[in-house]
Amino acid sequence: MEKVKKDIKRSNIAQLLMGVVIIILINIIGSFLFTRIDLTAEKRYTLSEQTIKMLKGLDDNVYFQVYLDGDFPAGFKRLQRETREMLDQFRAYSDNIQYEFINPSESGDERERNSVYQRLVERGLNPTDLQVKTNDGSSQQIIFPGAIVSFRNTEMPIELLVAQMGLPPEEVLNNSIQNLEFNIASTIQKLSVTNKPKVAFIEGHGELSLLETADIIRALQDYYAVERIKINGKLNSLTNREDVEGIIAVRNKFDAIIIAKPDSVFNEKDKFIIDQFIMRGGKVLWLIDPVFASMDSIQFSDNTVGIINELNLDDQLFKYGVRLNTNLVMDLNALPIPLKTGEVGGAPQIDFFPWYYFPVLNPKSEHPIVKNLNAIKTEFISSIDTIKTPTIKKVILLTSSKYARVKNTPVFISLEILQQEPDKRLFNMPDIPVAVLLEGSFESSFTNRVPPEIRESEEISFVENGRNTKMIVVADGDIIKNQVRMSEGREIPYPLGYDRYTGQTFGNREFILNAMNYLVDDEGLISIRSRELKLRMLDRTKIAEHRVLWQILNTILPVVLLFIIGVILTIKRRRKYLRN
Repeated sequence: MEKVKKDIKRSNIAQLLMGVVIIILINIIGSFLFTRIDLTAEKRYTLSEQTIKMLKGLDDNVYFQVYLDGDFPAGFKRLQRETREMLDQFRAYSDNIQYEFINPSESGDERERNSVYQRLVERGLNPTDLQVKTNDGSSQQIIFPGAIVSFRNTEMPIELLVAQMGLPPEEVLNNSIQNLEFNIASTIQKLSVTNKPKVAFIEGHGELSLLETADIIRALQDYYAVERIKINGKLNSLTNREDVEGIIAVRNKFDAIIIAKPDSVFNEKDKFIIDQFIMRGGKVLWLIDPVFASMDSIQFSDNTVGIINELNLDDQLFKYGVRLNTNLVMDLNALPIPLKTGEVGGAPQIDFFPWYYFPVLNPKSEHPIVKNLNAIKTEFISSIDTIKTPTIKKVILLTSSKYARVKNTPVFISLEILQQEPDKRLFNMPDIPVAVLLEGSFESSFTNRVPPEIRESEEISFVENGRNTKMIVVADGDIIKNQVRMSEGREIPYPLGYDRYTGQTFGNREFILNAMNYLVDDEGLISIRSRELKLRMLDRTKIAEHRVLWQILNTILPVVLLFIIGVILTIKRRRKYLRN
């Protein structure tokens, strides 16, 4: 009996020592070989290869001041926890990632708190007002669901809570968590990038002015070197000619160009220059109005007429695989506009009515460019058809709502439609395409028809079948146009997507940024947006119906199970030692 006890003791000591040795070996190996095992279904704790590559390339500290500390409701606690875990994942791949969580409301002095709030607003963070339930009822709480990111001598704000109109808070929160990796990684990239790709806005055909595109230019400059270029018939306006060992090579000057709401005709030479830019792999964001219509005319009269906008681009776009239709999309899901309905005490009475010619687009596609985007406002937008072209892949990015219709040109546009209820039977065309992505190898629209004045030029190096590239076509030029206000005699641009009449901010800026990120960066961070984290919410109805049952199961059942397991183990131990 004594010998058996000694053998058991030796065995236990040996097992303990073996376990300690294994743990030490694992730690030694782990110090040289880093790996992580993610057992979640959607791989929520696995960073993308592009993010990891960027993190390993950091050569200086990136410091995050996250203003998500304090006493929050459960939803914001979850956002806080997920943000901390995401930053921990980033830090696992780079020692240059540092962070701290700060409570901007920790001061008991109201004046000091307001001073902190003001400084955060000046640094670019937007506050959120919360109604928090307390024992005495409810109280107002101001939080800043964002962070300030610093790299060397530069800092940049990042919004961690991405607002989306028309979605319940749970979905907004989940979408914000899905976008955490993208938002954090893209901010680091903006701060650390040195060689920026080149993007050019085309001028010379009545395109939007510098003031009308001021906000998106500022936003694009975080990622790209942005210029404005007049083609003006110059064959080398978008390309460079280089002598490589006696051979003349023609290369694009820019990675992408933006054609934003032209209103005058493109001549054949300018079209040829753009065509050859595409054939050499250049990307294009086409923002075109097929129909000319303006609210300026309605300011002086209650009606106007939408007519065809003659740009001479139809044949070129048709060759690339799309047709812009000369119609206007009307949608019951539309942006409200102010309208004077009378006077009260000598003051004008203003009410808002949905203007069906300004559709508000809620992205339905799962494509990374538009996934989880806020609603996008448009003005006098037209429909798009795709043409069968075997070498081109087409993806519809934006469509109308289920309650839409089209009116062909000439379109009589009158404010009288606001004074009567719409006939919903007429709005029976769902999901009308208005924006499309084209990817593949395009054929030149000038095959067998190069203009004579170009054919005789020594600078020409005609490419008939292009290399793989991408373009996005949107049948609305105003989608990139910011509103402008007067301040002290100066014109000041509003942020792109902000509507000064309703005070709402739409997703136009994010759409344009995502579009350019996708076009220019083949393996970039835009692919992270396709990640999906499933929202596993409890059924509140069932919880209310079976509340007592679930309380019993969660409190008493574990204790009972532990008791049963303990009894079984005790019986087995007694039987084992009684035999001995």
